[in-house]
Amino acid sequence: MTMLKFTKMHGLGNDFMMVDGISQPFDPAAAPIAAWADRRTGIGFDQLLLVERPARAGADFRYRIFNADGGEVEQCGNGARCFVKFIIEQGLSDKREIVVETAKGIIKPRMNDDGSVTVNMGAPTFVPEEIPFVLRGGETAGASSHIVVNGLDSAEMSMVGMGNPHAVMWVGDVDDAPVEGWGEALQRHPRFPERVNVGFMQVVDKTHIKLRVYERGAGETQACGTGACAAVVAGVRLNLLEAGADVRVDLPGGELTVSWQEGGEVMMSGPAVRVFDGEVAY
Repeated sequence: MTMLKFTKMHGLGNDFMMVDGISQPFDPAAAPIAAWADRRTGIGFDQLLLVERPARAGADFRYRIFNADGGEVEQCGNGARCFVKFIIEQGLSDKREIVVETAKGIIKPRMNDDGSVTVNMGAPTFVPEEIPFVLRGGETAGASSHIVVNGLDSAEMSMVGMGNPHAVMWVGDVDDAPVEGWGEALQRHPRFPERVNVGFMQVVDKTHIKLRVYERGAGETQACGTGACAAVVAGVRLNLLEAGADVRVDLPGGELTVSWQEGGEVMMSGPAVRVFDGEVAY
């Protein structure tokens, strides 16, 4: 039996089990992650975030993400904010800005003086093969595409790669959006070979949106950092949002600020909160 120390954290209610894999041994393949994620019989979280030593030159740490179903994914924006705060609070680094290796590249989260965290999320991709998203015969990659859901209903969505795949749908009112039904159907749609995170975006004005996100492997979460980034990117490309402006993104768990200029990198700022420390046997 192995005893594992962890910290529970959250970013706007998107919650995480943080594991220091540098100071203690941890094999995620041998861990009952799905059981730990259970909110009735386990610790309860959306993702497990693992800190490891980097493999790439120039990086300070490696960042690995495991969804509540135990599957490993490429990126998590709310997790990135918690990641840097965890590293600093654990004494693993005294830097305010940390260079972090992820499965899809390098990010640079920075701890601000007010306790919030800003993350350079990198440049989005719209290349179908990189998202990934399967084009139909004769279809070209554009700002949006129609997807058929359950063979009956069609929806227009923007596909954005933020280190993980996103489909963003523009809705009139997020409170009435078909998040559960459409989110589940779309995340397993055959045009998304690695599944997809589905965002339902309501535009309030050119610098303000409301957003709900159905995440692959987790369901609807209180907040999704990469989903907020993808929504702002999609809104700018469709001329619904102001390019380069600080866009307020209201999520069920709270507020993020995201900015993006065409051809540039996406910047995201928001809170990261430590809830408690614990220890679990496995």
